[in-house]
Amino acid sequence: MRVVIDTNVLVSGLLTPFGPPGIIVALVAAGRLRPCYDARILAEYDEVLRRPAFPFADDDVVALMAQIRGGGELATAEPLSTPLPHPNDEPFLEVAVSAMAEYLVTGNVRHFPSDRRSGVRVVTPRELLDSGLR
Repeated sequence: MRVVIDTNVLVSGLLTPFGPPGIIVALVAAGRLRPCYDARILAEYDEVLRRPAFPFADDDVVALMAQIRGGGELATAEPLSTPLPHPNDEPFLEVAVSAMAEYLVTGNVRHFPSDRRSGVRVVTPRELLDSGLR
């Protein structure tokens, strides 16, 4: 299943591996979820995961990024016709639309107003897991 994973879900999943975001990260690692991305999303993942506020080792970040690249799908995204309230969220929806991802998984659903989703299902990690995925 193709998904776009917001950075907040990735970080939360690494910090709390047994909660819903952690299960999402584990499903990516197991190849059950295929993360869709572009260069902007990868750059954001890398930058955020390397922040001093987080306890992630450099080698672990490199390994995770390689896992995402190797098991994921690079998308060529086009700009949205209607901007989102938070411009930093736009790459995630743009990639979801372009890659025809089944879901965009985020902890901030409200950042993606329903009238601007272009048909993409935007869900929380819990909602994705409750949809029958495990």
